Amino acid sequence: MNSLFLAIAVALTVRSLTAALSDRWNLGAPVVMVLAGVVVGLINENSIAALLNTEAVQQAAEIILAVLLFTDATEVRGGRLWGGSPGLVARVLLLALPLSLALAMAFGWLLFPDLPWPVLLLIAGVVVPTDFAPAERLVRDRGLPTHVRNVLNVESGYNDGIVSPLFLFALILAGDHNQERTPLDALGTAVPFALKALIVGVVLGTALALLMNRAHLAGWMTEQSGRVAILLAPLLTYTVTVAIDGNGFVASFVCGTAFRYVHRLVKARHLRTVPAGPGVDRTRALSEDFRLLEDATSVLTMIMWFMMGIAAVLTVAIGVPWQVLLFCAVALTVVRLGPVLLALLGSRFSTRERLLVGALGPRGTTSIVFGLLAFNRLAEGSTADTILVITVTCVLGSVLVHGLGARPVTRLLTSERKSAPQQL
Repeated sequence: MNSLFLAIAVALTVRSLTAALSDRWNLGAPVVMVLAGVVVGLINENSIAALLNTEAVQQAAEIILAVLLFTDATEVRGGRLWGGSPGLVARVLLLALPLSLALAMAFGWLLFPDLPWPVLLLIAGVVVPTDFAPAERLVRDRGLPTHVRNVLNVESGYNDGIVSPLFLFALILAGDHNQERTPLDALGTAVPFALKALIVGVVLGTALALLMNRAHLAGWMTEQSGRVAILLAPLLTYTVTVAIDGNGFVASFVCGTAFRYVHRLVKARHLRTVPAGPGVDRTRALSEDFRLLEDATSVLTMIMWFMMGIAAVLTVAIGVPWQVLLFCAVALTVVRLGPVLLALLGSRFSTRERLLVGALGPRGTTSIVFGLLAFNRLAEGSTADTILVITVTCVLGSVLVHGLGARPVTRLLTSERKSAPQQL
């Protein structure tokens, strides 16, 4: 385990020292860390499965997921809970997302008929959530219409928080080695977990935001200590919720949502009392408290991409059957594109903009963490191996499709808009 930590530290250091150079070569952090993980995996090929299937890796993945969910919930722009286009976001999250999950399960049933439906739901939970880590520049591309970028930003921030309760519900059904559980038994476990998580998340998120505001006004807190308090919020929320038998992931996501909303309200109210001037940047001031959280999240994300490289070596050793290749190809295209186009029918989005939202759906850190959790918590065997192989194939396929192929698609679908202004 010490050698693994050393390898991660070396890979992170090399990436940090060469970040600008590798970015100029279109080698973002995911690609660099995956390659580093592959090298380490090849050197330790005989011990990869045992390494990935340890309690330490499981606990690390759970904590990282809690931090990522909190961070995603706090990164939504636009001053509203669902950003600047709540109606469009609602269509994508509340209609397209469930349809995508159902479609993924249907294709999974066709290609893997021996797998029970809880495992198919687990697989859907792995391949459906979007994350712009493999194609971060795309969502910031000024060539994209602003409202398209806003919808993609909010969706990628919230979809993993929505999927995680379903994923954990399926994991309860599929991962209990000691006894058979019915869906009602699993719901009897999952629902109380979720209710506790909602209460803890709202209470802690709101309380922390209000306490930080009071401490700031009283002069008790420095800018650095404020950033540290926000970084500790998801860890505090997760551990408190787990201690009372709640769903720590849901609580972290809800806490991030509540904290961001209250924090933004109270800080914006305070900033309105500050006279405007050349040295006052209200937009930057609203996001300054989250800088440390963003940096820590970036490090955790790179660690998960490193683990993806290690898992890729094991995947090659297990073998990638044609069913997995076909399923991942469908998951990266039809499973997302069809439901998004259907959900946005009748909206103010043009046909090309609907295609953009459907096409730009990379998979990344959330899929990696979900896949590793499922592999770790399911019994050793073909089912766990299948989920790991699907996770690696889908995520690395997304790096190719959305990392390399999305920019030409974006240019193609925005070329007509640039030549002829669109009427919204």
